[in-house]
Parts: sequence; C-alpha cells; structure tokens
Amino acid sequence: MEKLQAEDARYLRRKVKGGSLDVHPTEKALIVQYELEATILGEMGDPMVGERKECQKIIRLKSLNANTDIATLARKVVEECRLIHPSKLPEVEQLLFYLLNRKKSGNDKREKHSPRDLAPFEGMELDEEANINRIDHYVELLYEDIPEKVRGATLILHLARNPDNLEELLQNETALGALARVLREDWKQSVDLATTIIYVFFCFSSFSQFHGQVTHYKIGALCMNIIEHELKRYDLWQDELQKKAAAYILQLKSKKAFKKYQGLLIKQEQLLQVALHLLLNLAEDTRTELKMRNKNIVHTLVKTLDREDEELLVLVVSFLKKLSIFLENKNDMAETYAVEKLARLLPCKHEDLLNTTLRLLLNLSFDTGLRSQMVQAGLIPKLSALLADESQRQLCVCILYHISVDDRFKSMFAYTDCIPQLMKMLFDCGESPMDPELISFCINLAANKRNAQVICEGNGLKMLMKRGLKLKDVLTMKMIRNVSQHDGPTKNLFIDYVGDLAAQTGVQEREEYVIECLGTLANLTIPDLDWELVLKEYNLVPFLKDHLKPGSAEDDLILEVVIMIGTVSMDDSCAAMMAKSGIISALIELLNSQQEDDEFVCQIVYVFYQMVFHQATRDVIIKDTQAPAYLIDLMHDKNAEIRKVCDNTLDIIAEYDEEWGRKIQSEKFRWHNYQWLEMVDNRAMGDDGEPFMYGDDGEPFMHNGDILERPDLFYSAGTEESRNTQQRLNLFYSAGTEGSRNTQQRLNLFYSAGTAGGRPDLFYSAGTERKRRRVGEG
Repeated sequence: MEKLQAEDARYLRRKVKGGSLDVHPTEKALIVQYELEATILGEMGDPMVGERKECQKIIRLKSLNANTDIATLARKVVEECRLIHPSKLPEVEQLLFYLLNRKKSGNDKREKHSPRDLAPFEGMELDEEANINRIDHYVELLYEDIPEKVRGATLILHLARNPDNLEELLQNETALGALARVLREDWKQSVDLATTIIYVFFCFSSFSQFHGQVTHYKIGALCMNIIEHELKRYDLWQDELQKKAAAYILQLKSKKAFKKYQGLLIKQEQLLQVALHLLLNLAEDTRTELKMRNKNIVHTLVKTLDREDEELLVLVVSFLKKLSIFLENKNDMAETYAVEKLARLLPCKHEDLLNTTLRLLLNLSFDTGLRSQMVQAGLIPKLSALLADESQRQLCVCILYHISVDDRFKSMFAYTDCIPQLMKMLFDCGESPMDPELISFCINLAANKRNAQVICEGNGLKMLMKRGLKLKDVLTMKMIRNVSQHDGPTKNLFIDYVGDLAAQTGVQEREEYVIECLGTLANLTIPDLDWELVLKEYNLVPFLKDHLKPGSAEDDLILEVVIMIGTVSMDDSCAAMMAKSGIISALIELLNSQQEDDEFVCQIVYVFYQMVFHQATRDVIIKDTQAPAYLIDLMHDKNAEIRKVCDNTLDIIAEYDEEWGRKIQSEKFRWHNYQWLEMVDNRAMGDDGEPFMYGDDGEPFMHNGDILERPDLFYSAGTEESRNTQQRLNLFYSAGTEGSRNTQQRLNLFYSAGTAGGRPDLFYSAGTERKRRRVGEG
C-alpha cells in the first residue's frame, strides 16, 4: 500500500488554506487553525476525488517571559510558520501580549487545574500523528499484546482530546466497546493502559450530552473499583517500605526500592487523578452522585487526602466540596474525621489547594459537631494566621464566625493574634460600611470577657465608640454593648462615655440604635457612677416613663427601658425619683399586659426586687399595689429564674410587713404541704357531704379557721406546749429564711457569680402553659 501511494504521489494535489489564530487554554502556546484540501488527479490532470479536513498546529512558546520582546518574537513566529499570513502580524503580537499577562495574573494556573481539562502526562507521547481515518487500525491494536494495546489506546486518546472528533468517535460503537472491554479485563495488568483508556472516556465526560454513553459502558463503577484497589496497593507499599526500613536492609538496596516506589507512585497518582476527574464530571447528575455515595465515595476521597501530590489533592478536595452540600455526605465526612486531614493542608503554598480547602471547611462549618472537630484539630490559630492573606481573608472570617457562635469556643480566640487583626481590619474601614461577616464575628467575640479585655487594649474602646457614635452604626454599638456586660476593668472604661450614650436617647434616632445605646447604659452597674446626676442632666425619667406604656414602642426597646430602670434603682435617690414619677404604677400596668412573656416578667420582678430595698419605693409597692400578691403567684412559676427572683423579693417584703409576711408564710406552707392538705380536706367530708365531727362537742376538724392557727396539728402527742407557733413554723421552711438575716446577706445570696450586676439571666422556657394571675385579682 505504501508503495502504491508513493507511485501515485504525482497524481495527488494538496492545498492548504490558512484559518484563525487563538491562544492555548492551558499552555504558553498559539493554536493555528487551517484547512487541508487533498485532491487525487487523473492521468490527464483532472480532479477525480477530493477531501477537506480541518487541522490545527500548536506553536509552543517556552521562551515567553517578562523580558521577552513581543514584537521580535511575533515576527519570528510569522516567518517560521507558513500557515500564518504576514498580514496577521499585529494579531500575533496581541495574542502574545495576552499570554504574557495571563501568566502574570496567574489565570493560566487556575485554568490548568480546571476540572474540564487534564494536562498531558508521561507516556502520552507518540512518534506519529493520530488520524481519525485510521481509527479501525487503532481498534485492531486493542486485540494485540499489552504494549500494542497501550499504543492503540494512546492513539485514540490523541483523537479524543480534540473535541471535534468526539461526535465521530461516539458513533463508532466498536471502538468504544473495545476500549471498555480492554479496561474491564486488563486494567490490573498495566497502569498505563488503564490510565489511557479512562482518559479517553474522561474526554467524553467533559460534555454533559455524552454522560449517557459513558454510563452505558459502566465506566463510573469500574473507576470506583480501580480507585479502591489502587488505594489498597498504596497501603501495602507503605507497609513494605516500613518493614524494609525497620529491618535495616542494605542502604543501596533500600535506595533502589524507594526509587522504584516513587516511579510507581507517580503513575498511580496519574491514574487516580484521571479516574476521579471522570467521576467528578459524572457527579453532575445527582442520581449518579447518589450511586457513588452508596459505594462509599466519601470514605474513598477522605482516604486519598493522605497523599502528597498537590494536583491530586486539589481534585479530591474539589470533589468533597461538591458532595458536602448534601446532608448525608456531610455526615459521612464527620464520621471519617475529614476535618483532621484537611487541617493538615493548612497553610500551604498552592493557592488553588488552599482556596478549595477553605471553601470545603466553610461548607462543613455549618455543622456543630464538625465545628468542634475543627477546634480540636487546631484550626483556630491556623485560620487566624491566614487573616493576613487578603485573597483568603473573607473565607477565613466566615469560618471563624461560625466557630465563634459556640460559647465554649469563644475564649480560645483570646490566645491567638485574631482579635488584633480584626480590630485593625475594623479601623481600616474608616467611615465606609463594614463587611457584615467581619462585624458579626467581632460581636460574637465581644460576648466573652477575656476577648472583651483584648478588644479594649490600647485605644480599642475609644475607636469603637468614636465610630459608633459618629456614624450611628447599630452593629458597632451592638459590639460595644457586648463588651459592656462584663464585670471588671473593662466596665469602668465606660464611665467616660456615659454622657454620650445617654444623649442618644434624647434625639430622634433609629429605634434599633437607641436600643443598643440604652442596653449599654443598662449594663453599667458601676458603684461609683452617679446615676441621679445622669438622670437629671439628660432628663431620662420622662423618657423611661413614656416608653413603659404598652404599644409605645417595639417590645425590644420597652424591655431595655425596664432593664435600665432596674440598674438605676440600685441607687436610693434614683429609686425615690422613680417613686415620685409614677413609674411603679406604669410597671404594674406593663406587667399585666406582658404577663405571658417570661423575659418581661423576670425583668419587672427584678425591678421590684431592687426597689424594695429603699423605703420610698418599698411603701408604694407594698401598700399601694397588689404586686406582692402577684409575686406570691409567681413563686411556683415554671421558669427557675422567675421563681428565684420572686422568692428573694418576697423574703424582703415579709421582713418589713407583718401582714404580707403571714400571707407569704401561709402560701409557702400550703405549697410545701400540698398533698397532705389535700388529703385532710378529702377526709374532712363524709359521704353525705357533711363534715366529720370529732368528739362530743361536734367541733369541726378545721375549726373554720386558718391552718396556721392549729399548732396541735403539726406535732405528735407529748410535744411541749410551751413551743410557740413561730418556732413550729420554722420546721416547714428551708434554712436561710430566718427573719434575722439582714438585707445584704439576701443580696449576696441572690447575686450569682459572673452575672452583670446581679441581673437575672432568663433562660427561656418552652412557653408558660399556665396563665398568670393579673395583679389585683384574688
């Protein structure tokens, strides 16, 4: 055949027509598209048969760098390549300039690792050019020995790498069937063969319309089996190397074994990369992805994270990131402790690997359990250090923000350089709006006492107050409010800003801004602070009273007003101002309207608790209102904090008012002895509804009087009658309610450690089932 072609060469006419120019998507090269027309002529020179074919030539420019003279290089390219017409010299210069800039910006690096493309690997080189017209010959090679099979598969691969050939290859079922059969039967015999054939199917998987054909030949399932087998081989290699190292084999033999291992490892990683790329493409269909999940794809990928090849790791992490958006896959990653292996990759010099890893961690950080694994893996200091990298800063802030949501992890940030970097980022914003993730992260951190101290170091608090007051920034004020809630030296720093904060309530500001300013003031339980002067100078009493009316403002603002009243009521003179202004009656009215809201009830009762320490307000509460009756009802509330505040308040009322003291003691007795009293009431009535009579005098059991007036019911016969009633009653109450205990002792009992100013921290119960009695009822 070759002899005949040589003899007939004089009857063959070739014509080349130049086409378009473009840059190579991944390499420093130009692609020249051209059209080749071949015509067979007869003996008389007449055209007999003609064929046209579109071809391309790649001009690689390895010497292109920042010091290259673009104009000179362009002229050289045009002179040496006859396919480029001299008139296209300006276009060549422009394309070279684009290639040079793309190299500088690093875009070519990202394109190189695109899941849609794979760089050529060792073993793909051939000494001949593949031709689509010889596809049948290449298929015949697949039926020969392994070396010929590798050669035939490589030639087909060269055709498949050109997207223009995929349609024609797809129609050749014989070729695809032969490739699938050889892969299924011989993949264990040659890594090169398996890699090449999978690469062919990868080329098809890069286009969604060809996924059905790839699935038809069950290439995805076969790739899963191959990957699993290769990972087991890798484990065996590792064990063998360790045994040889432990046995102190001759150094020369050990070096040879390690060199052989390195060669095998490179080929294996090429195979894994191609197979995983193909699976990633097929996973675009969620049904196919579910099948992969059923075959433990997550466990396989997490196991592959132990490898060192950065290109392979980028692919594996990208695959995990795609899978992580589904709950089941995320749970699998938690079970396999993927976070620990991802932590090993941080920080790294490979930009794509670093960025992809952070994005995966961000997806996983929405899960509470995985956030705990991140902290245990030491990610807080690693992510804090990455805040200095502007390209990764946003991702790091988002991950750290999610971690800071858990109170148990907040304190860990104080022992890194995270907070100083955040404060610098805040101040660098100037008067421009801040990123919501950044300020939200800072708000969370400020809720921890140690973090708040770090925030206030230097001019931290001063700069925050300046920004918050000048820009009327609600989120900055929220951060300041969190800082102000901690006892200790940080709270005293706010004395200089009390006036500025109080002034914000007297102007027409946004309600949410006033809430934060008022909340900050309410946190300042500082003994040296003259609240009376603040109330008078900024005329706060009318403001507080007006905003106690139900419906006068949003509930959040009304609640902050109640908390503020509780704070200033610690001062005797302020309590007197409250009593004269009629705020107590306004609180009673608010209590009636908000009786189903635990937070309101708890804070209003706390205000009463503060006011009963002062004569002016105590008399108003005890004599002019039915608030004690309401407090008695709340002694048995389902909310523990409300019960706690009520008990302490009622103890003080009982100490100063004998009548209410008897009622309170009676109610406590009835509550503690409820079952016994119920039994007595049931036995006191006969079947006919008439009371039982005891003795001949017909005296009823209960004497129609108060149970507390029958001390003989409390003790067995033989007890000394000289014991007075009050002594007997003390047996029914828990220790610590003696009337001789002074006010300060009760105050110390009530104030819990770490609670700002003793104010109750209400833990919301799941609703209050029982409707509370309105003040004045019963």
